[in-house]
Formats: sequence, structure tokens, C-alpha cells
Amino acid sequence: MTGPRQAAALCELIGAWLPRQRWFAAKGGQDPVLEFSGGLRLHRPSGSAPGVTVHFVSATVGGTRATYQLPLTYHPQPVPELEHALIGVLDTEEEPLWVYDGPHDPAFVRDWLALVATGAEALADEGPAGGRAVGVRQPGATVPDLDRPARVLSGEQSNTSVIVGGDGDPDPVILKVFRIVQPGANPDVAVPSVLTGAGCGRIPRLTGWIEGEWVEPDGGRAHGHLTSVSEFLPGSLDAWRLACVAIENGESFTGQARGIGEATAAVHAALAESLPSTPGDPGTLAALADHLQQRLSWALEAVPALHPHAEAAWRTVEAVRRLPSPPRLQRIHGDLHLGQVLDAGPRGWVLLDFEGEPLRPLDDRNRPDLALRDIAGMLRSFDYAARHALLGLDGSDPRVAAADSWAAEAAQAFLDAYAATVGHDPREDEVLLRALELDKALYEAVYETRNRPTWVQIPYSAVTRLLAPAGHG
Repeated sequence: MTGPRQAAALCELIGAWLPRQRWFAAKGGQDPVLEFSGGLRLHRPSGSAPGVTVHFVSATVGGTRATYQLPLTYHPQPVPELEHALIGVLDTEEEPLWVYDGPHDPAFVRDWLALVATGAEALADEGPAGGRAVGVRQPGATVPDLDRPARVLSGEQSNTSVIVGGDGDPDPVILKVFRIVQPGANPDVAVPSVLTGAGCGRIPRLTGWIEGEWVEPDGGRAHGHLTSVSEFLPGSLDAWRLACVAIENGESFTGQARGIGEATAAVHAALAESLPSTPGDPGTLAALADHLQQRLSWALEAVPALHPHAEAAWRTVEAVRRLPSPPRLQRIHGDLHLGQVLDAGPRGWVLLDFEGEPLRPLDDRNRPDLALRDIAGMLRSFDYAARHALLGLDGSDPRVAAADSWAAEAAQAFLDAYAATVGHDPREDEVLLRALELDKALYEAVYETRNRPTWVQIPYSAVTRLLAPAGHG
């Protein structure tokens, strides 16, 4: 499978399959230009045993390049239960091989998780020059039995996660394969590792991770995280689904919102204590204002309906620039919303997925930021939950007013609990909080215009509210 002809054939299979995946970032109709950036071999095909490899593939579309991690398994016969994960049939000099997306295949899951369990190393056929991966166990953690049922978690947009452990298993884990890899520390490993070490119970405990090296198309070597392994919380429900049920049933969400506020504050406090934070300064405000100005120009070009709000939005940007100083900067979640929070029963509310936006440079995602950014994200999420079921209704419909009240009550309960836990009320930073909510709403307006035009009224209404003379909430 390593000869030039087989490599070209494999590249052709991947090129046809890759753009159809949910986690492929450069959607838009153009065929990607692929280059192999190294790879690893975990097992050669032998008899009925499948081969297992991990390839790093650089895909360029329209001048934008990303490196993808592609675990593959090779079977000498088709595997009916893996039909949904079939990439294609590869002709080799010996025999045809059926190639499958590895996370769906127990053969890959066992081999990959074994690296974490044993601290072992995987190399390419040509040794470290072609790629390398090594498993690392979180201090004090244990990796459970590898020979257990595994299933891929559906619905993910950016990565592929595999739950290892069946119903009733006392210690299931979730193995997350980062599909887009970048040089540097992935915050979905770095942050949970610190929080787990600090004993923070408001996140799933980290079990370990896999880090590795690959070769970039320019010949340089890159080192970064490939996979995280963490505690899986069976029976937990994400707050987005719970919020939607509450809205449909006409039930208040204030109790749940208070719990989410306490959990968010506890995580922020643990991060501020465990990782470096820095004082804000006028340069911080200038950089934030510049970002808001760029976001606004981008949104106005993409969504002409926003133009009546342009003047008020520019005033919001300038109000940020004139602030005397921002709060301290610290590590944060980076992409907090209701879907990133789980109700884990007796464990309480836990936050997960600290990766941030996968396409942003890791250096940006690993920098200290305003804790208010996470708070603004959650406030926007309450608004989305309240309004998404009301699309198409006239503004005079009483259900719209009820949704407004639901979102406002949930937001206030969240903010009250957060303030009581950390000893500082985010509403005291009203100018910054409103600006960060506006930043999020502008992004949402562009996203919905391009992807779900029938939903654009949700962020558009938020922009209108945030820029009203009375300010926000």
C-alpha cells in the first residue's frame, strides 16, 4: 500500500470522499488539491486481520489549506457492518482492499486507544521521518479495558468522537479524533488537562491524549495533538435540548440557567487560578475595537438588511475604544453555548469541548481572552433557544413575547448565579458585554444568511435589540 501506484489510487479515493464529510472545512464545490503529509502504520493487513494506518493529508481549496487526520482500515473482504464508513476499494498488487473510515472500525479504535493505555509509539514504515504518534496518560488516570463496544457519536461538525464502553460499563470513555490538525497545543487537551489536574469537577475528567508529528507540504515538520480521551458521562443531556423542551412545554428555565451560571463561573475561576492571566490595557481595547470594526464591515457587506443599524453599531465600536481599561484576560472556554454544557445528574452541570473554533490558528485559541466572551456566547444561546421554534410568526403573536420573557429570565438567572459565584457581576461591564454579544450576533447573521436564510431573523432581532437606545437587557 506504500508504492507510488497505490498511493495515487488511495489519493484518488480520498479526494472523492473527503469533500462529502461534515467536518471538511472548505465546502463550496471546488475539488481539493491533496498532498500526503506523512502517516503512521499501526498494523499491516494479515490474513483476515485488517490493516490500520493514519494519514495526514493536506487539502487546498481556493488558496486555503488545511491538514486533515484520516485514520483508515483496510479489509481483504467487504465488512457489511462498516458499509456506511466505506471510502472505496483499493486495487493493490496482491489483492483488492476495502478501505474504511477508521473511527467507525473497532480495529482502529483498539489500536489507537492502546497507545494511550501503554504510552506506546506508532511510526510510519520509513520511521520518524514519515510521521510519529505517542500516547500520553493524564497523571492518575487509568485507561479501561480496550476490548469493549465502541460507537461513533453522530452529529459532530468538526471532529469524530467514539464512545468506548457499552451500557452499564462503569468507566466509559470518549475518544475524540481531531480531524483538522495544526502545529501546537490543542486547547481541548491543554485546558482539560489543567482542570483535571486541579480537581475541577465541572468538566469530564481527561484520561489522556495522543500527540504526533507529520510533514507539512513545504517539507517542515509539525507537532501537535491528534486525539483526546476523556471521561464519558452516560445519561447526560445537553442544555440545548433541555432548553428546547422547556420552551415547547412552556416551562421556565431559570433553575437550569442558574446551575449553568455557577458551573461557568467555577470553570472560569479554576482557569484563572491554574493558568496565567494578564491585566487588560488600552491596547487590548484597541485590538477588540478593531476586530469589531472588521466584523461589522464584513457583516454589512454580506447582509444588506443590517445597514439601518450601521451608525449605532459604529457607536458601539467607538464606545469600546474609549473605555479606560478592560477586565483581566484569562483562559476561557472560547465557544460556549448551551450545546457545550451537559446535565450530568448528581454530578451537576459540566462544560465540554474546549477546542474553540477549529479553523482559527491555535496561537489565537490559546491566548488569554475576556471571560465576558463566554458569557456573551451563552446569552446568545438562550436567545437562539427561545426563538428558533417561533420562526415565521408575526411579532404581535403572544408566543413571541413569551419567548422574549423566557430568554430574558434565563439570562438574568445565569448572570445572577455567575456574579454570586465569582464575586463580580458581568453586567457592570455593560459596554463590553453588549459589544461581545453584538459581535456574536453579527457573525450569526452572516452564517444564517449563507446557510439557513429562514433563521436569519433570530440574529437580526438580536442586533436590533442590542443597538436600541436603552442598550441590552
